Amino acid sequence: MPAPLLVVDAPFLLYRSFFALPEAIRGVDGRPVNALLGAVNNLLRVAAQTSPRSVVVCFGAESADYRVKLYAGYHAQRPPMPQTLRWQFERAPALFAALGWQVESSDALEADDLLGSFALVEEAAAGATLILTGDRDMYQCVSEAVSVLYLKQGAAGFQIVDPPEVERRYGIAPAQVPDFIALRGDPSDGLPGAPGIGEKTAADLLRRHGSLEAAIAAAGGERPRTAAALTEHAAALLTYREIALLRTVELPRPADAEIDFRAAAAAASELGMGQLAGRLEAATSLTDL
Repeated sequence: MPAPLLVVDAPFLLYRSFFALPEAIRGVDGRPVNALLGAVNNLLRVAAQTSPRSVVVCFGAESADYRVKLYAGYHAQRPPMPQTLRWQFERAPALFAALGWQVESSDALEADDLLGSFALVEEAAAGATLILTGDRDMYQCVSEAVSVLYLKQGAAGFQIVDPPEVERRYGIAPAQVPDFIALRGDPSDGLPGAPGIGEKTAADLLRRHGSLEAAIAAAGGERPRTAAALTEHAAALLTYREIALLRTVELPRPADAEIDFRAAAAAASELGMGQLAGRLEAATSLTDL
């Protein structure tokens, strides 16, 4: 089995680490480095367990313009980034790059779009991809060659989400995830979904009809409340699905790469993360960490 490509949702990982670890963890100039430390530690653990051929860390726009233009409420309720996290966000790319990880960013696309694009590139080359994220929208990428690594809440480790796991969780196939999101809604993205349609009804509609368009076309055969939700909100539902669908771009396939422990140790030291720097300096392989 060839070593997989590991692609990482950097904003998710930094936010998760920032809120999981105390700001009392401080580095250079007394600044909090909790997000940086947590993100690196998580990635090192995942890499040690999955032995990827390369790691690509993806950043992107908080709210891509094309999605906001489709629906003004997209991400509208998200609070601004805390200033102590912003400082760490700005330094994260250089720290990740020092580890030997490829860093990709886009001002026009969101990190999710880049993750999906890299998965397609790797699949086209007959490779396997692991997507490290907390965003369940990414389940739409899951296939025989692509799995999502879903970090466990409040605990170390991750769960591998493959096609059977998507179906177990939602009762639908991975390709139906954008249609499912449109129907059920997604509070984290500000998408309201179809009034009165929850997870069970959304999954049932998609199992029976196959797609959002087909469910709308067959709305006359549904119960009155469901029929009204589908027909009266059809245009909005199709817009929500368009928002949930990933945009893909052409990208070169990442080259194989190993962790540069010395450069990583120096970068961690410059940020005042002495313990991390010491561990990296002493390491000769991921199992040493």
